[in-house]
Amino acid sequence: MWSRAVSPGASSGRLSVRAAALLCVAVTAGCASAASSSSPAAPGSPSAPASSTPATSAASTPAAAPPPTLTPPATAPAACATSALLVRLGVAQGYAGGADYVIDFTNQSGAACTMYGYPGVSLVTGPPYAQIGLAAQRDNTAPVKLVTLIPGAMATAELQVVDAHNFTPQICRPVSATHLRVYPPNQTAPVYLASTSFGCAERVQTLFIAAVQASSHEHPLTNASGQGG
Repeated sequence: MWSRAVSPGASSGRLSVRAAALLCVAVTAGCASAASSSSPAAPGSPSAPASSTPATSAASTPAAAPPPTLTPPATAPAACATSALLVRLGVAQGYAGGADYVIDFTNQSGAACTMYGYPGVSLVTGPPYAQIGLAAQRDNTAPVKLVTLIPGAMATAELQVVDAHNFTPQICRPVSATHLRVYPPNQTAPVYLASTSFGCAERVQTLFIAAVQASSHEHPLTNASGQGG
């Protein structure tokens, strides 16, 4: 399967710096912000310790499809449907405390289409698929641009995954994922990409996604024999 590593460019670096800063604040503050987001116990009832609930329970209910992200210009070609895209995950570019990835979106249809905005990304277990913790938070370091994909052209989006083991088990409750669930911008049909990353079952932010950008590469949709692969 074709894949490529994340280029160590300025945009990827800014994503890493941002997540590292958030991680530093969370660790030094005892992840107070994440803990405070949990629902308080009902009056008069004892508070259960954070570690008393099995880690799998927070991933028991599949999340609903995300709403449309941003609206492209009315004169633009139609948005790329999930079925028109070949979606692949690049090789991880690791750093202390996490990893950067590039998600590739290649137009495998016979007509031009557009992408605009942010993919919806989350870690899941399964199948049957159930979301682990929070979906990816949007990172605005990359500008939102309308990307037109002719057949065979590619767009990319940078994804950062912060290692869930950076947080205390009581605050995070790490859960091993089986896949990344990816919704292309403005689409409600997802694709599932194999991933063994750990996510937090609690409300601790570990995923950050940038807006899709045009790529200068074309995906090798066919090999010399004319077959896809």
